[in-house]
Order: sequence, then structure tokens, then C-alpha cells
Amino acid sequence: MRILLFATAFNGLTQRIFEELLTSGHEVSLELALSRRHMLDAVKLFQPELIICPFLKQRIPDVIWQNYLCWIIHPGIPGDRGPSSLDWAIIKQQPQWGVTLIEANAEFDAGAIWGYELFPARKTYKASIYRREVTNTASHLIHNALVTYQQHGSAPKKYNLSSVKQGEWHPLMRQPHRHLNWLVDDTETLLRKLYAGDSCPGVLDEIQGQLFYLYGAHVERTLKGDTPGDIIATRHGAICRATRDAALWITHLKPAPHDKQSFYKLPATQWLDQHLLLVPDIPQETLPAPNPNTWQEISYYEQDNIGYLTFDFHNGAFSTTQCLRLLKAYKAACQRPTQVIVLKGGTDFWSNGIHLNTIEAAINPSHEAWQNIKAINQVTEAIITTTDKLTVAALNCNAGAGGAVMAFACDYVVARQGIITTPYYKPMGLYGSEYWTHVLPKRVGEECAHHLTEACLPVGTQRGFALGLFDAVLSERSDLFWQQVHNFCLKLSEAKYWQHELLQKQQRRESDESDKPLAVYEAEELSQMWQCFNSQTFHNARRAFVYKEEPQQTPPYLATHRQETQKQTHEPMPKTNTQQVVPERKEEAVV
Repeated sequence: MRILLFATAFNGLTQRIFEELLTSGHEVSLELALSRRHMLDAVKLFQPELIICPFLKQRIPDVIWQNYLCWIIHPGIPGDRGPSSLDWAIIKQQPQWGVTLIEANAEFDAGAIWGYELFPARKTYKASIYRREVTNTASHLIHNALVTYQQHGSAPKKYNLSSVKQGEWHPLMRQPHRHLNWLVDDTETLLRKLYAGDSCPGVLDEIQGQLFYLYGAHVERTLKGDTPGDIIATRHGAICRATRDAALWITHLKPAPHDKQSFYKLPATQWLDQHLLLVPDIPQETLPAPNPNTWQEISYYEQDNIGYLTFDFHNGAFSTTQCLRLLKAYKAACQRPTQVIVLKGGTDFWSNGIHLNTIEAAINPSHEAWQNIKAINQVTEAIITTTDKLTVAALNCNAGAGGAVMAFACDYVVARQGIITTPYYKPMGLYGSEYWTHVLPKRVGEECAHHLTEACLPVGTQRGFALGLFDAVLSERSDLFWQQVHNFCLKLSEAKYWQHELLQKQQRRESDESDKPLAVYEAEELSQMWQCFNSQTFHNARRAFVYKEEPQQTPPYLATHRQETQKQTHEPMPKTNTQQVVPERKEEAVV
């Protein structure tokens, strides 16, 4: 089918739907809903058979939905309406939530229902639920609705059926609804309010006489303060604030706009530096064990001669200091008596590469970008040159840019079904490093590596497995995924297999180094990156990203209807990978 996507932004959900539709053989184009005119022009140019809106805040012009079937993903149960669906579900402690596929009509969120699925509501922040449960469920709904539509034509349920309608209208959640009363609210109440506002719009609060939006809340159960709201400690850029019955870590702040100036999110201590001189700093040790009673970016544990290293950096962005701490932790993990090291990444991102916000905040952004890329290169080099253990990147969540390349530097890459990787740099005006000119061709060949970095299209698990980016695709459910990862690693650690693979790895590394040293790859990449970091293209792209500026148009590699030719491009497909098949799509009503 010819399917047009409307989206407010090319976010993770939209990337997944876009990629899965392409992989399923549909002719797909995307238009960012920048204005009514943009949407009307896209329909006229593309002449779609179906319009899907995975993430759309704008209203679809009447003339479009009256003449074309339009599906809208709503992150709420049937009958739920309004722009703050997940926010209210978290505040009201709903035990389960869901996603509904709605046909567009004259009323917001009130069209005919093409499908819905429910899932248990995790106690976590809004963006995490959106990136995992909402995204997985939306993918299922669209897949099932397409099968129904292609086989049987129109088959939606009426919106007002009592057997379907479960929710209600909720207004936009504004800051008064999110107000943090440190003297009255207990820790769980404060946490729910912070969860409901993360990652957008954040929760407005006053700190040291200045208004900030708060992000990245984590419970602290070992520290306590005398006055609720007081800052009682710092750790790796985060601040810890006392509550009535415990404490909360706040990892990031964004000043409220004032004097016609807007700001962006940074580690909390960077905005409060002058006010923290007397606050104790309590950094973590190099390789701490997981501790649910405090906030940790890095943790490590072992099971069956397998080491598991977690690095849960906010939004997957790796600053220079975070890279150096991760490097130290990785080297310490390598000293442990294990056979396999699993790099787990974080809860919602494995890695998205260098930290553009801290680069923007630097006195000299070009210099900071240079330090940042060299630091993340050190981590990647350490992974590549580990020759006494097998390394496994376990992608439970998305990875992008240099972060994706760092994962592909491991000996094995296993992915949770449905995650998306974006192994390219061009939208930020960068050539890229992290040894990608060595890592990607070794996995997929020179031609495909070039296409991946030039085409700037997301890669899902089915296509990534076929290309050789992934060695195995495991369950979509996170709990089952980690069980399967451990089983995968147990097979790697079997004595005979492990010894053989390790010997092969050592020989390949020696051969690769003899053919072309890693230092040469890095020097070639960094010579390009030096020019990029000092270019106006990078400065403009970085600033637009950090300040969340609206683009002027949809990139042509997404809006194929705006290209001179309608021919869609696909990278050459090498011989199919044969290690493990992709599990069948799950169709349960509850995820």
C-alpha cells in the first residue's frame, strides 16, 4: 500500500512505524505536520491509500480525513480523550493503561476504534512507558489493523459502544496540577508528579530563588535531611533533595524562560554550581553493585561467569566525564574473573553518542565536542581490543549515532525485538567516529556501511538481523529478553566454544591491526570530525537540536513525495544471517 505518515516529530515511535512499514513492503513517505499547507501538499503529491499518525499533536485538516482513511495512535484506553493521557494515568495510579487506534474525525480522540490493547502500568516516568509499552502496543495495533483492512476492508468499532468505552475526557495537565508541595507530599506523591512530567514538560519548582523544570527523579532511601526540599547531596551532576520520609535525586534541570530567553536541559549541578559549595558530594565507586535504594548511572553484577555492566545515562547522551567514568568501569570489569561481559546500556536508551547539550553549554563548544568524541572513542577502542573475554551488546532499547556504532563494536550484538538503531551522523552535520569506518564494514560490508551512514534511515530488528548488524533478535518483552540474553551468554561461555571463539577473536584482531591499525582509522575519522566541529553546519544543527527548534521542512530522505523521483531506496541485502530467527509477533491483548 501507499502509506503516508503525519508526525509532529520523527520520534522513536514514528521511526519504528516508518521502518516496519518499509520492511513489510509498503511504499511509505513521511511529512512533518509543520502546517496545514504542508499536510495538504503531502497528500496531493503522494496520493496515499492510507494515512497513519503515530505521533501527532496537530489537527488533521477536515478535507483530508473526509477523503482519506486516517489512523491516529492515542496513548490511552478506549474512551480516554485529551492531550495529557499518560500524565493523568500516572497521577491517578491506574493499574493498567493502553493504546487505542482511532480513525480521525471532527472531534479529537473520538473517532471509530480500529483496535486497542491494554498493558500493566509500570511505576516509572511517562517517557519510559511511551518508549516501551506504548511503542510496542502501537506497532501491534497498526500491524493487526493493516491485516484486517487489506483482507476485509473497513471494520472499526463504534466509539460509544459500552463494551469498548472505558476512559473519559481529561484536560491538558498544567503546572498547578503538578505542583510539588515538599512540606506536605510524601516521597511517592512527589515521585508520581515528577514521573508524569518527564520528559515533557517537566515539573516547575523553585530552587534557590530561581524557577526550574525538574527531570530525572529517583528515590534515595539511605540519605535524609532536616527540611523537605533542601539539597542534601550531589552525585555526578545530580542533586539530592530531602523529602518528608526519604529523599529524591533530580538529575537534570532546565531554567524557566525569562527575559525573552529560553534554556535547555543540563545536569542539575551545572545550573546550580554557585549554590552548592557547602553541599557534600558523594560520588559512587568505580564498579558498584546494583542498589535499588539509591540512584546509579553505572552498576555491575556477575552471574555464572558472566559480567553485566549497566550504564544508564539520561536520554542515552554520553558526556566527556561520563565516558571517562564508563571507561574506568569497563576496564575494572575486564579485570574480573569472567568469560563474557554484557554491556546492558540503560533503561530507555543503550546509547545515543556524544552529549550535545553539555557541548552547547561549554565556553568553547568545538573544544568540548573534540574532548567528548575522543573520550567515547576510548570506550569503543577498549571494547574492540578486549581479547581475553567475549563481549556482548544487549540492546534492550534504542541506540543512535555513535552509540549504535559502539554497540556494534562488540563481538556479539543481541537486540530486543522492535528496538530501533540509527547508525548515522549526517543530520547533525558530522562525519562520525567511534571507529565506524572499521566497525560497520566488518559487520555489513563496505557498500552497506556507506549506505547506512548516508541514507539516514532507521534500522529495525528484522532488517538489522538480515544485514548482519544483530547476531540474534530476542523477545519483545524485557523480562524474557534478559532471560534469553543470559542463556545466549551461557552458550558462549561453554568451555570448548569459548576457547575456540576467543582464539579466533585474537587472531582476527592481530590480522586487522596488521592490515590497518586502529589508530589510523581514528586519525582519519578525527581529521574529518575536527573540520565538522568547527563548521557552522554543526553549530546550527546542534543548537536547533538542543533548543528543540522546529524544522523548516521534512528531510527529503523521509518525504519521498517531495523528491524528484518516487523511487524508494533500500541498502543492498547481504546473505541472510542464520544464527537465530526473529520470534513471531505477539498478539496478546496485554503486553
